Amino acid sequence: MSLRQECLWEYLTPERPEAPMLRGDRKVDVCVVGAGFTGLSAALHLLERDQKVCVLEAHTTGYGGSGRNVGLVNAGLWIPPDEIEAGMGVEIGQRVNRMLGNAPSLVFSLIDKYAIDCQARREGTLHMAHNARGLADLRSRCEQWGRRGAPVELLTGAECEQACGTDKIAGALLDRRAGTLNPMAYVSGLARAVVGLGGELYHHSPVVGLVRVGNAWNVITQGGVVTAGQVVIASSAYTEGEWTQLRRTFFPGYYYQVASRPLEGAEAARILPGGQGSWDTRQVLSSIRRDADGRLLLGSLGKGTGKPAWFLKSWADRIQQHYFPKLGKVDWEFTWTGCIDFTPDHLMRLFEPAPGLVAMSGYNGRGVTTGTVVGKAFADFLLGGDASVLPMPLRPMEEISAAGLRSCLYETGFSLYHAGQCLRVVI
Repeated sequence: MSLRQECLWEYLTPERPEAPMLRGDRKVDVCVVGAGFTGLSAALHLLERDQKVCVLEAHTTGYGGSGRNVGLVNAGLWIPPDEIEAGMGVEIGQRVNRMLGNAPSLVFSLIDKYAIDCQARREGTLHMAHNARGLADLRSRCEQWGRRGAPVELLTGAECEQACGTDKIAGALLDRRAGTLNPMAYVSGLARAVVGLGGELYHHSPVVGLVRVGNAWNVITQGGVVTAGQVVIASSAYTEGEWTQLRRTFFPGYYYQVASRPLEGAEAARILPGGQGSWDTRQVLSSIRRDADGRLLLGSLGKGTGKPAWFLKSWADRIQQHYFPKLGKVDWEFTWTGCIDFTPDHLMRLFEPAPGLVAMSGYNGRGVTTGTVVGKAFADFLLGGDASVLPMPLRPMEEISAAGLRSCLYETGFSLYHAGQCLRVVI
């Protein structure tokens, strides 16, 4: 069977929001650039407080990382909470940990409030230790989050094997705050909610210029101009054009996924039977989850686009056979790749380059929850002017050095590692 170069989430969400191209001039309170998790969350929370909002999207809703996501509704950041507080200071670190630790509850509350059908499951996530070092890391993370009152638990032995569906895992950190969803359906639901509250959404309207005129901003597209008192730039890793320096504040990386046909039978049912999404503790991690139709989804860091189908299938076979050997031969049906905005310290950046203009970058692969939280925080900040509502302080828009070289080195390292997995040199 041939491997389809198509995003599974797009296939599973055929009825996505439609919107016209911007033509002519518009005047609003806030213009949002980017119809992903961050931009639509910002727009939605601004509309809830009676602001007039316009959202400009260069392609279509969810085109970027939002629609190509793994769909893990994660709590917190990649970095353990103690390290965040040590690096950022206790006051700011505690704010980051609190806001991002509670992020899944904000996502699920929006799903409930706006009746978004996105196959959301709230049974948590499993961070899986692939060796003794990984298990030690998870023990530390469990202790750190436990001190902060988070509902986390380290599973070992038979309990771990039953939860993960494999005996190749030394232990797994179950985080009950978290969950999974169909990311394209979630971002599409946010867009429908924005339009339902009177927001203006325009597709195929890339921004080509941003000019300060008096106390307002002119956001320029090829088809028209939006005049707004405030602007949110929420294009993240998919930022296009030379009108903004945002692309220089991160270096792009990639994440590919491979999805099977729907699986049936007792062995398939043993894989993540509780419905949790998971990922392992390898430096070049593998993500593992099931969708609502029983497909097995595997993913890892790196660019799948351009790699031959046999390579991607070989890699997926290797991961599946390592973790779930009793499953037998699996037919792989879909593969797709998304872009991630990485930063050297794995922390996001929030910017205010000029009065009334905010932007962000550096989600480092945690867009579902982080984007939803930052969008709401930007809305609160623009309306109240209190920077303490943001998860972290605003900072100057600084260029990351050697971004292209960093991106190239990351991709080369990921590709070599995956080749080693295919050749059974590493696992």
